[in-house]
Amino acid sequence: MPTTVGDVMTSNPIVAQVPGSRQEVLKIMVQHNLTGLPVVRRSDGSLAGMITRQDIFDRPDEEQAALIMQREHPSISPKATVEEAAKILVEGTMRHLPVVEGKRLVGILTPTDLLCIVEKRNIDLPVEKVIRSPCVPIFQESTLAVANVILRVSKSSALPVLDEQGKLTGIITDRDIFNKAYLDGADAAAALGFGDDENHWSWDGLSNVMKLWYEVSKVELPGMLIKELMVHDPTTVFKKTAISEAARIMRKNDFGQLPVRDNKDRLLAMIYDHDIISVLVKE
Repeated sequence: MPTTVGDVMTSNPIVAQVPGSRQEVLKIMVQHNLTGLPVVRRSDGSLAGMITRQDIFDRPDEEQAALIMQREHPSISPKATVEEAAKILVEGTMRHLPVVEGKRLVGILTPTDLLCIVEKRNIDLPVEKVIRSPCVPIFQESTLAVANVILRVSKSSALPVLDEQGKLTGIITDRDIFNKAYLDGADAAAALGFGDDENHWSWDGLSNVMKLWYEVSKVELPGMLIKELMVHDPTTVFKKTAISEAARIMRKNDFGQLPVRDNKDRLLAMIYDHDIISVLVKE
């Protein structure tokens, strides 16, 4: 019997509402450590669209959630197969797929939800066969400001870090930069309208929207070097590592990506969760 979306989705997801403001959406993202939310209509609870962290970054001057959200965002039935869901997520490079019955929102599906399917199917195809995304490395002596530009231009969430010999020495993500940069969390929370009470926001959640604080307020990133902030000796996979094993590592560690090594232990590529779940489309 085929595995359905309803079998693996997150039921009763946290939502934003319209009419509503950007500030309300940000508060929900911070409080629950989320990077995207389904948007429902206050009048009847029907699905109106999807709003993500990137949507807010792209429209920093817009205040109304209805004008920021994606109105034509795809959705899927809970009765659809996980293969059908994987196809939509992979082809659209999406991180969130609302699940609906009629017009009513009943769940949300993410690439992480599908990693467990890949893991359980014991697919022995090597990861090198499904690498699709370009790899954009950065030199460890570069500054955070340079890393921020590369992340934005390449639309990547993580960069492998190389030393003078071109050897992989670390990895840095957008979350690392904003989670550990020299900016007081309470100040950022206040500036984004979250108040002084830390019980109302989490640092992990705040780091997910911290980029907005930097972009809108034009605060300069600290003059730190990448090597001072990066995750040293990151978890990697060999190019011949089985897809299911890579899925297990990603799911267990809550990673969205992994550096891939070649026969000489050199950086070959980065593999992302979308690359991993693409195998469900090809099966």
